[in-house]
Amino acid sequence: MMQHNDKRQVVITGMGPVSPIGTGNKNFCKALHEGRSGIDFITLFDASHLSTRFAGEVDDFAPDNLLKGTDVIKRTRERRILLASAAAHLAVDDAGLARDALSHEKSAVIMGAGVHSLIPDMQKIMNSGIYTDLFDDPDPDPRKFAETIEQDGENSWYPVCNRVNGGTLAIAHEYKICGPCHTVVSACAAAAQAIGHAYQLIQRGSADIAVSGGYDSMVFPFGLYAFCLLGLMSTQNETPEQAMKPFDKNRDGFALGEGAGALILEEKTHALKRDARIYATLAGYGCSVDAYKVTDPHPKGAGVIIAMQEALHDARIKPEQIEYINAHGTATAKNDRIETAAIKKVFGKHACNVAVSSTKSMIGHLMAAGGALELIATILGMQNGFIPPTINYKTPDPACDLDYVPNTAREAAVYTALSNSFGLGGQNASLIVTRKN
Repeated sequence: MMQHNDKRQVVITGMGPVSPIGTGNKNFCKALHEGRSGIDFITLFDASHLSTRFAGEVDDFAPDNLLKGTDVIKRTRERRILLASAAAHLAVDDAGLARDALSHEKSAVIMGAGVHSLIPDMQKIMNSGIYTDLFDDPDPDPRKFAETIEQDGENSWYPVCNRVNGGTLAIAHEYKICGPCHTVVSACAAAAQAIGHAYQLIQRGSADIAVSGGYDSMVFPFGLYAFCLLGLMSTQNETPEQAMKPFDKNRDGFALGEGAGALILEEKTHALKRDARIYATLAGYGCSVDAYKVTDPHPKGAGVIIAMQEALHDARIKPEQIEYINAHGTATAKNDRIETAAIKKVFGKHACNVAVSSTKSMIGHLMAAGGALELIATILGMQNGFIPPTINYKTPDPACDLDYVPNTAREAAVYTALSNSFGLGGQNASLIVTRKN
């Protein structure tokens, strides 16, 4: 049986961010370094009647260009699936992999995704008239129904067969990945847990290479309205670019965002054999659940503490070796205070020496996609010698008293970092990445 210290090393060899502040590593990294906000007034639908009228939209998203020549662009126009496919396409290309490479490998695709109502989409499909003849036929032909589902276009099988799993399936079909294919649905922790699951699959030898990350878009009427009802959204409509202010005393909630992030995880020897560029080593993963409330984190951060401690234990790293934490940092009163207290509990005196920032201040809260883009942001900062800032930070909160890298990126050499993702229902995940000195 494989012992702890015999586990296979997992490295990251490709990254594909699709975010409100930029698509692709170069654009995303530049915006992070500049501390640019991607939060602006909503254009995807009329939000004028809602208490929050802004979000982080992917305004430079051009699927017809990014996915030109792929099968997915022919099969669906579903935005979340296209975001997922574009992120995977960027990551595969960034890793230097040929389009058919993964079909010949011991490969997997593990993605985090959000849960959205099936009813509007199914109603749209039923109203399209495509299936009318099938349902009116007293003696329907199953083969005809199967052929209809497989058709190209807006009403293809991606959303019909499995609404939540659509993006993951699209990636598997596009790259002919026949190994493990899973979708993790754990709210805002989904992408981080998906990456952690892929990491463990490679560690134990169930895969040599994996596409992993997350995709989501809650920027649609019911999604925005639901979070407004929960009282979790900022209502600073006058200056939306300043609305997301994690850890600031005057924070009043978050801005929703949309996007996708994909990473290529690879067993180290496998990566070295193909002379792949290695961005970082994925060294540790921890997850937990508060088992407390659906909408509120545990008041003492019990689950959050467990996730960070488990990640440190898995990586065999001491708390004082962590130099930077990409915080969950949602700009809600409870989350920021509880995450701060949890960091102090886990890291003790060293908590005052750790840089902590929330990239959500720039991209918004991307729900199931957040953990992937935040891990990519962490790695890009490590690679390029800077720590992404927490923008819009003006007024310190006595309950949030750590070093939040306010407003401006900090030039720094970081070799060991931790990224936190905490979701509704108390679902928590922490990932640790390292790079060589």
